[in-house]
Amino acid sequence: MNTQQQTTPDEAAGNSREITTNQTGLNEHLDEVVLKHLKHKFRKPYRQHTVDAFKQMQAIVAVDPRPIIFDSCCGVGESTAKIAQLHPDCLVFGMDKSADRLDRNDQHRHAHQVDGQVYHLFQVDLNDLWRLAVDAGWQLHKHYILYPNPWPKAKHLQRRWHGAAVFPSILALGGELELRSNWALYLQEFQRALELAKVASELQTYTAAEATTPFERKYWASGQTSWQLLAKL
Repeated sequence: MNTQQQTTPDEAAGNSREITTNQTGLNEHLDEVVLKHLKHKFRKPYRQHTVDAFKQMQAIVAVDPRPIIFDSCCGVGESTAKIAQLHPDCLVFGMDKSADRLDRNDQHRHAHQVDGQVYHLFQVDLNDLWRLAVDAGWQLHKHYILYPNPWPKAKHLQRRWHGAAVFPSILALGGELELRSNWALYLQEFQRALELAKVASELQTYTAAEATTPFERKYWASGQTSWQLLAKL
C-alpha cells in the first residue's frame, strides 16, 4: 500500500494540491506503533512475484561487485536513471509496486541505461523485497525513498513507511538513507521513528537546479517546498 503518489491532470499541469491532514502534529500513536514494530519480527509470507524478482537481483549482484543503491518507490524510473548518473560506481536498483508506472516511460523501463550507466528496474512489493534483502545479508551504500505516498489521514499511520511493520528492515539494510517529501510532517514522523531506533538524522528543506522525479518537478511548479531527511544507518 505504501506506494508513490498518483498524478491527476491538474497536478500534471503544475497545480498540485497541498497535502491536508486531520492530524495537528505527530500522530498520537506513533511511538507506540514504532516501538511495537521494533520489538516484533514481521512474518507476513512473501509474494511470489517479489521472490522471483529478488532472485533476478541476486543474479545481477553475483556478477557485479559494486556497492548497492536502492531507489524505492521509483515510479516511472526517472529518478533511478538520474541516481545511476550520479553514482556511476554503484549498482542501482529502482523498485515500484506498480507495473503501470514502470511501463509508462518506455525509455526508463526498457533501455535501463543512461549515458552509459546501466540500472535495473523491478516490480516488487517493498514490504517483501526489503525483508528478502535483509535475510540475504545485503548492506546498502545508499537508499533513496523519494516522495512516498503520504497517507495523510491519521488512521492510516501504519501505511506510512515509518509506521509500517517493515520499518525495522529499512534500518537493517544500512547505508545512507535519503527521503524527500512535500509534506514536512511525514519526515518529522520518520525522524521521530529513527530517534526511537536510536538513529540520528537531519531534516531540512531541499532545492536543486533540476528535479529528480516527476512529482518533485510538479510540486516545484506549484510553488510547494520539498523536504529532505538524511540518516546514516
